[in-house]
Amino acid sequence: MPDLVPISRAILSVSDKTDLVPFARALASHGVEIISTGGTAQALAAAGIAVTPIDKVTGFPEIMGGRVKTLHPMVHGGLLGVRDEAEHAAAMKAHGIRPIDLVCINLYPFERTVSVPGVQEREAIEQIDIGGPSMIRSGAKNFEWVTVVTSPGAYDRVVGELGANNGRTTRRLRSELAAAAFARTAEYDSAIAAYLSRSGEAAFPQTLRLGYVKVDELRYGENPHQEAALYRDPASTGPSVVNARKLHGKELSYNNINDAAAALELVKALGRLRPGAVGAAVIKHTNPCGCACVVEGAGAVRRAVDLAIAGDSLAAYGGILAVNRVIDRDAAERICGPDTFLEVIVAPEFTPEALDMIRARWTGVRLLATGERAASTRRKLEYRSVPGGMLVQDRDVRTPTPGAWVHAAGPAPTAAQLEAAAMLEVVVRFVGSNAVVIGGDGGAGATVLHATGGGQVDRVTACKIAVEKAGGVGGTGGTGGAGNRAKGAIAVGDAFFPFPDGPKILCDAGVSMIVHPGGSKRDQETFDLCAARGVTCMTTGVRHFKH
Repeated sequence: MPDLVPISRAILSVSDKTDLVPFARALASHGVEIISTGGTAQALAAAGIAVTPIDKVTGFPEIMGGRVKTLHPMVHGGLLGVRDEAEHAAAMKAHGIRPIDLVCINLYPFERTVSVPGVQEREAIEQIDIGGPSMIRSGAKNFEWVTVVTSPGAYDRVVGELGANNGRTTRRLRSELAAAAFARTAEYDSAIAAYLSRSGEAAFPQTLRLGYVKVDELRYGENPHQEAALYRDPASTGPSVVNARKLHGKELSYNNINDAAAALELVKALGRLRPGAVGAAVIKHTNPCGCACVVEGAGAVRRAVDLAIAGDSLAAYGGILAVNRVIDRDAAERICGPDTFLEVIVAPEFTPEALDMIRARWTGVRLLATGERAASTRRKLEYRSVPGGMLVQDRDVRTPTPGAWVHAAGPAPTAAQLEAAAMLEVVVRFVGSNAVVIGGDGGAGATVLHATGGGQVDRVTACKIAVEKAGGVGGTGGTGGAGNRAKGAIAVGDAFFPFPDGPKILCDAGVSMIVHPGGSKRDQETFDLCAARGVTCMTTGVRHFKH
């Protein structure tokens, strides 16, 4: 088994034709016979490159709309035959099978096809490549003799080796390309299995196959002593931090990505709740510290950003901002204010003026443009690793339905209160449990988050923190002394109150409405407290723990 193996015959069959022609020309310059199929053969012939059609090799035409063309002994025998093994050599000679020394395949774009919202199953099925993975695997198995290329990114390296080694490739290169080839077919098959599993009746497949692709190795994880990397789900659809374009700033850290993803998901949820409204959120350590939902109109993006930052300006310093609308010049002007500092800003796009302004203000702030692609309506699952296994569940994307809530005590709620409470129920879903949030009317059709109490081991402490952050009961408020913003506001909890002690803290602070799922054996004590204090109490019947 020699180190250097000459390339005499190659088969090229690619969906992604990026740099195909220069690569084929380089092969031809070394005297390589090029075999090709369908559209690839046409593209090469149009560029003036000599091509041997696949049916001239197999003696059999492409049939069934191209489904059957390369599944033939003349192809796979040429790829799998071990050149220095007597039995293989004899079989190849007896059957007229000539060796194929290089196979260049990139597969039908299955992942891209199923990422398009509304794609039909038949269209997806037709993008399942059969002959391509078969040839890749045959060539990769026989890497001692065959060079397997599965990405345009490898073209230059192959051409470089051919030039340096008189038309031959090294064993090291062939081995590395074989490993990449098997990784690619595994990723491809995982994407197909995941699609078919999600399309089927079973909520959770018996065997979980996740084909994530490494995007980058990160400097470190949550802490400097932890190693980390970012992987992408090839089947993901809709705006995401992973697929966003970075327009400016330093490299993203593990914590940046985690926080930015939480911020983006929150403003996307606000968009589902109030289509057409402008949503802005500031996240710190995955928890919302400021959030606003504003009726769309002139200056709405700036106003949403301003209200979100003002929700808790102390916590917002060094936070992550996400907005569900394009960042314009006015919004950028607010972002660049003297007392504001953000690590990451996420939006569908940034206007050129906004980009110039923010870039001039900070050299390090990361600007992520997610685009405005529609998300798939397929079931959304989320995964969390635990030692020894994986937890899988539906994502909590349920939209609040105030019309189905139960009026349990106190004055009847107004339409404005219900609308504001629905927005706050979306927010509390993104706060670590136990969680209580306080917010309400921000004026001129805006709903704002005043304060967050989350990540506590008891609900009483969550209430105390939320009230203190809002400026009540001795607190200064997140804006450094804006008065008691809990007075007349709405408090929403992610779960029921087991005792009335937490609600009492909220009532003492002056909230006008308490919303929670209900379901405690002592609910009536909370209802009686609210009735006695003239506070509206609504139960939603839906818990929103976030661990």
